[in-house]
Amino acid sequence: MGACHRPHCIGGKRILEDTMKKLVLAAALTAAASTAFAGSMADPVVEPVVIEEAAGSSSNNVWVPLLLLVVVAAAAAGS
Repeated sequence: MGACHRPHCIGGKRILEDTMKKLVLAAALTAAASTAFAGSMADPVVEPVVIEEAAGSSSNNVWVPLLLLVVVAAAAAGS
């Protein structure tokens, strides 16, 4: 990089070209760093699957309609 006789050169240095090279290098390093830190190598957190079982048995569900039938039959017999 010798002396430069163009208007954009001061003291024999190519200021504009050097600045552009630095900007391109900074942009490339920034892009590489942002993709490097985008994800981590940590194990993903997986929540356990919750399976709900019905409480009690199906025989408990039979008592409510039977009790209602007895009440209706008692009311019909009393009138």
